Amino acid sequence: MENITKQHKTYTVFSMVVWVAALGNFVDTFDLLLFGMIRTQSLRDIGITTKEGIERIGLMLDNSQMIGMLIGGLFWGILGDKKGRISVLFGSIITYTIANICNGFVQDVHTYAGLRFVAGFGLAGELGAGVTLVNEVLSKEKRGYGTMLVASIGIMGAVFGGMVVKWVGNWRYCYFIGGGLGVILLFLRAGVIESGMFHAAKNTNVLKGNFKIIFKNKHRWQKYLGLILIGIPMWYVVQMYAKYSPELLDSLGKYNLTDDLRKKIPVNGIMLTYLGLTIGDFLCSWHSERIRNRKKAVLRSMCLTILGIALFFLLVMQGNINLYYIAILVLGTCAGYWAVFMSVAAESFGSNIRSTVTGTVPNFVRGAVVLVNLGYSIFKFDLHLTAVGANLAIGLIVFLCAFWGWTRLDETYGKDLNYMEE
Repeated sequence: MENITKQHKTYTVFSMVVWVAALGNFVDTFDLLLFGMIRTQSLRDIGITTKEGIERIGLMLDNSQMIGMLIGGLFWGILGDKKGRISVLFGSIITYTIANICNGFVQDVHTYAGLRFVAGFGLAGELGAGVTLVNEVLSKEKRGYGTMLVASIGIMGAVFGGMVVKWVGNWRYCYFIGGGLGVILLFLRAGVIESGMFHAAKNTNVLKGNFKIIFKNKHRWQKYLGLILIGIPMWYVVQMYAKYSPELLDSLGKYNLTDDLRKKIPVNGIMLTYLGLTIGDFLCSWHSERIRNRKKAVLRSMCLTILGIALFFLLVMQGNINLYYIAILVLGTCAGYWAVFMSVAAESFGSNIRSTVTGTVPNFVRGAVVLVNLGYSIFKFDLHLTAVGANLAIGLIVFLCAFWGWTRLDETYGKDLNYMEE
C-alpha cells in the first residue's frame, strides 16, 4: 500500500455532494425497481397474457437489466478510477435517462429487453461513484453517516416509485417520469466537484482502475468475492418475496388472487420491502457506529434476515393479504444493511481501485439476481418444485455463500482511506 496526500476540504454529512449522491441513488432505485412494479401491466399491454408467459418473460427482462448492470458496473467503475468520479456521475445518468424515456415507447418484448439492458448499463455507475465520492470527501468519523444518508434516501426511491405507479396508473408515463427525474438530477450535478483523493492519485504512477490488481493476491480477491456474496441476500429478499409475490402466494394455496390484486401486490410489496430496508439501514448504520464495528453489524443483520424469513412464512400461511404486507415490511427491515455493506466496500480497497470496487461490487450483487432467477427457474420448472420450495432452495444457497463471504472480510471501521493498492 502506498500513502497519498489528501487534497480536499472538509465536508459535512449534509453537504451538497452528499445530497446529490443520495438523490442519484434515489433515481437509480426508482428506475431499478420500476419494472418489477409494472411488470404485469406492461407485458399484458404489449401482448403477453398468460400467467406463465408473464413470469417467464418477466424473468428474462429482469435478467436483461441485470446483465446490463454487470457489464456497466465494470465499465463505469474502471472509468471512475481513470477519469474521475464526476465523469461517471454524468455519463451514467445521461445513459439511463435516455433509456428510461425510450422504455415508455416500447411495443414488443425484444425492444423492451434491449432497453432494459441499456437502462441497467447506465444505472450501474450511479451508486458506486456516489458512495466513492462521499467516502473520500468526508472524514472517517462522518463517512459512515454519509453513506447511510446516500443509501437510505436512495432506497426510498422504490417507495416513491410505488406511489407514482399508484397515482399515475399508466406504465408508460411512469417511465417518462423516471427520465424526467434524471434530467433534473443532471442539472443538480453541475456544481459538484471532484474528490481530492482522486486528484492526488491521478498525479502518481500507480496503476488506476486496473481490475487485475484485485486478483494479485489471495486475500484481496477473496475479500472482493466476500463483499459480493454478503450483499446477495438483500436482493434475494427483494426478488423472491416482493417482485414475484403473486407467484409465491399462489403456491401456498391459501390465496385467491384477482387480476386487480396481481397488479397491486408487487407494487405494495416492493414499496413496503423498501420502506423496511430504509428503516433497517438506519438501524444497522446506527448500530455499526455505536459498536464501532462493520462486520458485526452485517452479521447480525444477516441472521435477522433468516429469522425474518421464518416469521414471513408463519404470517403468510394464515391466508390474509394484510399479514403478507406486515411480513414483507418486517422482512425488509431485517435485511436492511445495504448502507453498511457499501461502507465496507468503499473502505476495503485503496483509492486507485476504489471506484472500480464500489462500481462493480453492488452491480455484481444486483446482477447476481440473474443466477437467483436461473436457479429459481430450474428448481420450479425443471425440478418441479413449488414456488415456495424453489424459493427456499435458492435461499439456502444464497445464505451459505454469504456466511462464507463474511469470513473473508476485514474490519474497516475508522480505517484511513488515504492509500493506494500496489
